[in-house]
Amino acid sequence: MSTDPRFPIGQYTPQPFSEKQLQEWLLDIKFLPQALELAIQNLDEAQLDTPYREGGWTLKQVIHHVADSHMNAYTRFKLGLTEEQPTIKPYDEVAWTALADVASVPVNVSLTLLHALHLRWYEAIKDLTESVWLNSTVIHPQHGKVFTLWHLLGMYAWHGKHHTAHITSLREQKGW
Repeated sequence: MSTDPRFPIGQYTPQPFSEKQLQEWLLDIKFLPQALELAIQNLDEAQLDTPYREGGWTLKQVIHHVADSHMNAYTRFKLGLTEEQPTIKPYDEVAWTALADVASVPVNVSLTLLHALHLRWYEAIKDLTESVWLNSTVIHPQHGKVFTLWHLLGMYAWHGKHHTAHITSLREQKGW
């Protein structure tokens, strides 16, 4: 684990394809909504409005961010599976987190969205072959790079655990 509160599980490190790694990441995608629910279980509104670190997002913003991010991820996977090396649309995650819905909508709305989204996402990708994982690609214009769906799977599996750890680390620190 990292001592940097921004990266409690460390930064994402790409991994070579293996069946074992695939199954682990697929389960991370499948069960992220439940992990997030457990992470915020019994927290009140004041606790949800607490930043996970100085200058960081509140726990509420983290939950809504994961929903926003993973909606984009799901679309990116669908594009990568149905088009020849599509260019994906970046978005400003900080600006999205500053929108009114993040402050006004309860976190259970984003958790409900994540349950539905992750079920659809998992079902869409659970039976892909190694060839599809390694040969289906998208272009990220901000990074100027081509990413395989394999890379994206690992990154989003990490992303979910990364933000869950923001919540659980704060709970541990505060004794919640």
